[in-house]
Amino acid sequence: MTQEDLIGRIQQLEGLQHAVLNGIIIDTHARECVFEIITDRAYSREEENEAALLVRQAVPDSLKATVRIRKLVADPQLIRHKILEYLSRNHRAAAACIHSEDIEIKMGETIEFCFGVDAAERGFFEKNEQLIPGIVKMLERNFCNRFAGGLYNKEKGGIPEELDGDEELETFDYRPARTFPIANFETIDEANVPKIATYISDCDFASEMLTICGEIIFLQDRTTKPKTDATGATVKEGRPYLRFTIEDATGRMSFSYFPKKKTEEKIRALQVGDWIVCTGANELFNERLSFTARYINRGSAPEGFVPEKRPGKAVPLRYTKIFPEKLTDYNQMNLFEQGALPEDLVKYTFVVFDLETTGLVNTPAGGKMDAITEIGAVKIIGGEIRERFTTLVNPERKLDEEIVKLTGITDDMVKDAPKIAEVVPDFYKFCDGCLLVGHNVQFDYKFVQYYCAQEEYSFEHKTYDTLSIAQSMLFLSNYKLNTLADHYGITFNHHRAWDDALTTAKIFIELIKAKKCLPNT
Repeated sequence: MTQEDLIGRIQQLEGLQHAVLNGIIIDTHARECVFEIITDRAYSREEENEAALLVRQAVPDSLKATVRIRKLVADPQLIRHKILEYLSRNHRAAAACIHSEDIEIKMGETIEFCFGVDAAERGFFEKNEQLIPGIVKMLERNFCNRFAGGLYNKEKGGIPEELDGDEELETFDYRPARTFPIANFETIDEANVPKIATYISDCDFASEMLTICGEIIFLQDRTTKPKTDATGATVKEGRPYLRFTIEDATGRMSFSYFPKKKTEEKIRALQVGDWIVCTGANELFNERLSFTARYINRGSAPEGFVPEKRPGKAVPLRYTKIFPEKLTDYNQMNLFEQGALPEDLVKYTFVVFDLETTGLVNTPAGGKMDAITEIGAVKIIGGEIRERFTTLVNPERKLDEEIVKLTGITDDMVKDAPKIAEVVPDFYKFCDGCLLVGHNVQFDYKFVQYYCAQEEYSFEHKTYDTLSIAQSMLFLSNYKLNTLADHYGITFNHHRAWDDALTTAKIFIELIKAKKCLPNT
């Protein structure tokens, strides 16, 4: 009996319909297995005895079986208490800045909690992207409810009650702008300005005091339009200003500067090729950011400056387009037979994936990138295939006739499918915290890595290749996926991502069972 089967049978009892398994404690010294169960409904002694019998059936005869049932009904005060308790034990930095009044709770079929943050507190969430998912998992172990977490700007108030669904939780892309120290600073306009410059590529936020530093690549004198009266007569001459474009190693920015009389001569002495430091306001006009320099001084990036890589976006808090599904068409292993599987297979979570694409170009260096037309993946949890993720993808181009013949995927099939930019966040979330597996895995991995980077997600996972593992263990005529499938007696629809992923997962399990451990571990 699997863990899911056990809980499913317990939930058939009226008083335990929403029961969750809070934990399993195995006391080897006492040879006792204790199942801790949470319910939110009143239950009878008969139902408790029936649950105990079900637990007894799931536990080996060599162990004493015990069930402990606790009634716990979620309410906002208790949820806040659990969250604060969790933070104090696991995230002391968060506990220092998140207080009870900063946690908004909205009760419903899915209970939503939100942390109120301000600009000064965002740095914590930038560095702790797994905090909210961790709290969700903790709450779902302790209450008979589904939970979702998010953030809101507490300067704007709490969660708007009139909003529904995903709009209720305001989330932010918390990645700090990168900076570098300014070298060779020489005053022209003003000495009392920041000596730290923001990477130009990261200047995607409004600021009253932004400092950038770069080399002048364009410089031009301009004049504002003169002011005229109702008759068209000029009442005020245009004001002269300079138009600069500078670039650092990450990007370029154009902006205007109005010279001051006392420093105009020095400013006009600047030439293309000079490095300057510019401090001013980055403001939103007509829904676009526009930088205006207030002070210009001389300065440069440090000698030998190499930009650091910008962190990728945080893992999304929820799936929005493609939702994983529980997989029930595979023979699941018995809950208490896990010891028969290699430890590596049980203790790690794997995502086994496969793609269908428009061609073979998987890096920009190879020419025009080919597009993904289908993603298929399964998740191995505890040595068992438990979840699947599958979707067609609109490649936004006409499919080649040979690709149609090979995969069976047609233009008509993908025309209404989501685009890769819509799929990437969900697949990135599905793979979070997992080891990746594929057949000739690096080919597909580079596709995913490229398209994740286009959406500013850093896709970095350790990979295992069933092709190379099989080559090191088996003596076959070749090591194609269908050859390995034949070797293990697996039938499947080749060249469709979902079928290939499921088949690869089954082959991977068989290979690791035979090898007893993961390669190079």
